[in-house]
Amino acid sequence: MSDKVQPNPSEAPTHDAQLAAEQIVSGEKKAPKVDFEADYASAQQFSVSEIDRTGEGKTAAETATAPKYEIPEQEETKTETQSTGNPDDYVEMAKEIGASKIEAVTIVSDDLVQQALQKGEAAKK
Repeated sequence: MSDKVQPNPSEAPTHDAQLAAEQIVSGEKKAPKVDFEADYASAQQFSVSEIDRTGEGKTAAETATAPKYEIPEQEETKTETQSTGNPDDYVEMAKEIGASKIEAVTIVSDDLVQQALQKGEAAKK
């Protein structure tokens, strides 16, 4: 499929391009023929290197992308919750989460906020 190029002299980025566009519009010069399908087919040949067309390319790609460290297999763990409907169970679970030392969960009391404000005021002075 070839398309006809219709240049617009006012959109030419350089003076030379503007002159060429004017000559094409006036008929002094023939417009170039563009075959997008042929250009695309040619580009496809350059998109894959010679080594990638062989088995060597696959081996090289696997080597380059292989992990550097051994990755352990995942283990599936199943946890089953026992629904008791007792609100005390939820309170106990909340206490366990709140008391966790590795989680970023802390209890903020009014006294703690007041101490932080006082330290902030002292730092400003």
